Amino acid sequence: MKKTFLIILASVFAASLMSAQKKYTADPSATVIDWKGDKKIGSFHVGTIDLKSGWLNVEGNALTGGEFVVDMNSIKNSDVKDDNMRAKLIGHLKSDDFFGVEKFPVSKLVITGSSKFDGGKALVKGNLTIKSATHPVEFTVTESKESAAFIYSAEIVFDRSLYDVRFGSGKFFSNLGDNTINDEIKLNVKLVVK
Repeated sequence: MKKTFLIILASVFAASLMSAQKKYTADPSATVIDWKGDKKIGSFHVGTIDLKSGWLNVEGNALTGGEFVVDMNSIKNSDVKDDNMRAKLIGHLKSDDFFGVEKFPVSKLVITGSSKFDGGKALVKGNLTIKSATHPVEFTVTESKESAAFIYSAEIVFDRSLYDVRFGSGKFFSNLGDNTINDEIKLNVKLVVK
């Protein structure tokens, strides 16, 4: 009887360990965040921005929490070839017309949970903070593994107008014509955690 109880207890303990929450730390140097913004007429700019820090909680077969901080001063552009024009664009993106990085040097994504992974994919929910505004976001994540690291890839699309990024937005200004900049900004993320 005592032996049976110990076996059951050991099984329960093993099961609890298997489902226990694991916390992973992001590797900023291996993580890649690409951004894309475009105009109504189809022209666009692309570039990168750096992850400053982050962590991710995984329990069972789902994401249960996480927080990722992005360094807004690290905004880079990769499509403008002229050095002066590229510097001008980056300076404009950092200005109060766009992200106001002097006052708001970081942006943050907080993961609140996800569906269970199915076929390596899961629907993730979280809250995105840019400048002084926070709004919910949802996106699909693909999970893979390389050596000792887990990789989570996703396209995150957000509406910049919700975060008071007004420059060139048709929601705030009329008669912009071909100068209208679309409100959707796309982020393609390759997050590496260990």
